[in-house]
Amino acid sequence: MVRELLTELMEERLSESGRAFWDKAQSDLRGGAEGQAFAKLLALASRHAKRQPLGLTDTELAAAEGAVPGWSPRAWNRLELLRVNLLLARPDLETERFAQDFDALFRYADEGETCALYRSIPLLPQGERFVWRATEACRTNMLTVFEAIALDSPYPVTHFDDTAWNQLVIKALFLDCPLYRISGLDQRLSPELTRMALDWAEERHSAGRPYHLGLWLCLGPYDEERVLRLLTDHWPCASETERAAMVLAAERAGQQAWLASVEPREAKVLPYWQNAKDGRSDQTQFAPLFADDHSA
Repeated sequence: MVRELLTELMEERLSESGRAFWDKAQSDLRGGAEGQAFAKLLALASRHAKRQPLGLTDTELAAAEGAVPGWSPRAWNRLELLRVNLLLARPDLETERFAQDFDALFRYADEGETCALYRSIPLLPQGERFVWRATEACRTNMLTVFEAIALDSPYPVTHFDDTAWNQLVIKALFLDCPLYRISGLDQRLSPELTRMALDWAEERHSAGRPYHLGLWLCLGPYDEERVLRLLTDHWPCASETERAAMVLAAERAGQQAWLASVEPREAKVLPYWQNAKDGRSDQTQFAPLFADDHSA
């Protein structure tokens, strides 16, 4: 289902030369193109598709969510879409040979190719084969590569152990990524992740540096005294965007008494406060706040 969806999305956006390349590539793949021959196809794709946003419609995004829950190609570009389609068109996806070939592709891939390879991982069969490779992306210094595995993908929440998962979330926090796009974050809040986020916040405060908005998604109903102290101390100096995130965080962290005590007056904050009072504080509630935060 996902392969058909991606093919449809791609074919609507390919140029005439792109369609000719795609038709020939499919023939080459049926003939067994692998190894260096396949790596060449990935490289040649850049001649036939540009790094333009896909501009997906709400209907297309909903279809993606229906095909693979927790997955979205909303941040992909056209070249990545073509390259992932090339991967999924290989007839040997379930073989050990493919797993070896896939890993080898990373050795000489440029940044764009690497992003496309990581974006494909949640769509490949027998995903457990690629855990080591996926966790490698969490060690990179390239934001684009890190986000290719960390955001809009169900792979980490499904396959990462607690240590790898916590490291991914905290790195996303450190890099100021939009944490609401980490699939499954709500389900894997934990005492350890909350502790790590609180430690990060204390280090930022000691250094006189501002918090990132993602902090407020990382607080679960654990370590109540430290969470309460953070909310109480930061509220007076918080921006309106931060206050909106903080009231959602309070509900997530089980701080209903603090939530009831603040009753904000700001028009921007009030809807979020009411949602939090009504128990609506899942990670999707933060999406508009991240848009505001990064447009400021």
